[in-house]
Amino acid sequence: MSLSPSQNPGTESSPSRTRTWLRLFKPARVRINQRERWRMVLGLALCIALVALFAHWLGMASSPPWMVASLGASAVLMIALPSSPLAQPWPVLAGSVLSYLVGVACAALVPDLSVASGLAVGLAVAVMLALRCLHPPGGGMALFAVLHPHESTAAGALPVALNVLILVLAGIAFNHLTGRSYPHAQARAPSGRKESGAFTSGDLDAALSHYNQVLDVSRDDLEGLLHLAGRAAFQRTLGELRCRQIMSAPVHTVTAETPLRQAWALMRRHAIKALPVVDAHNAVIGIVTMADFMRLANLELHEGMGQRLRTLILGRPRQPEQVLGLMSAPVLQVRVEQHVMDLVPLFSDAGHHHIPVVDEAGQLAGIITQSDLVKTLAAAVAQS
Repeated sequence: MSLSPSQNPGTESSPSRTRTWLRLFKPARVRINQRERWRMVLGLALCIALVALFAHWLGMASSPPWMVASLGASAVLMIALPSSPLAQPWPVLAGSVLSYLVGVACAALVPDLSVASGLAVGLAVAVMLALRCLHPPGGGMALFAVLHPHESTAAGALPVALNVLILVLAGIAFNHLTGRSYPHAQARAPSGRKESGAFTSGDLDAALSHYNQVLDVSRDDLEGLLHLAGRAAFQRTLGELRCRQIMSAPVHTVTAETPLRQAWALMRRHAIKALPVVDAHNAVIGIVTMADFMRLANLELHEGMGQRLRTLILGRPRQPEQVLGLMSAPVLQVRVEQHVMDLVPLFSDAGHHHIPVVDEAGQLAGIITQSDLVKTLAAAVAQS
């Protein structure tokens, strides 16, 4: 029996594909507040005006090209995207000047305007990639040199370089005054800190290699954003979880006077590895675990000659008969309304395997095991 397009998820009707394709043109929302919008507008106006003023003051206005339109695009990158790898001082300065010189060379060596235009932009990008100074307005700078051969000469590289330098200095000053990091570090120094989270740096490098496209964000900034997003998702799924939601209840318990043989039989019968020890008011006074019984059973194994002599002279140590003689006390306890996240260091660093849970009155309400926490963490990671 064949499925219709609406039933088969692998097929999509032509109108549906068209709608999906048209949705690609929908612009993304700019996620900045009104203050940041005004910061960008003011910064761009001041930086470009400052470049023009300095060009006039230095007497460059009478010798074109004293102001190239692509400087406006460079300013947008520096002020609006100060953390972008494409907006850092080296790409802005070197990318602009080198692209201009590539355009001048193509205009002089290639007589056909169409061929020279395409070649100039392509070679400019090749040079910028090779020298790690990719700057999108550089393509505009190369094209300007080809389209205005009489104004664009090798000597014109000096006023272009001065204009770009003034723009970079203005961008550094304005970003610094408005609390933006510029130049923005593109690679953090190694901290030696142990990696944690759902992915490692190696995983990110593998993903970027598979993506194989230029990103308008530094690799370390991207890693930091992904870790923040993962932490937020983890906090959303696990942050408000309480101990009462993952504890096991009711709990099998014993008293301090319970015979060890009876406690052992109880653990075997219910396949559990720990028994809270409670008093007459159901308050936890200790805990006895499978490990305690294993240590007791191994007291007489692998006796060496020295141990046998001590046993012969002093006699064998008296074995406890009740839970009181074997239990661990006092015992760590947590509250029913305590956050599950609080248990992570208790299990991972302190080495606990079973933690009794008590209510507001201090009475035993349940127990949380290391397995309970691992299952909860695994479910939270899967949801995030």
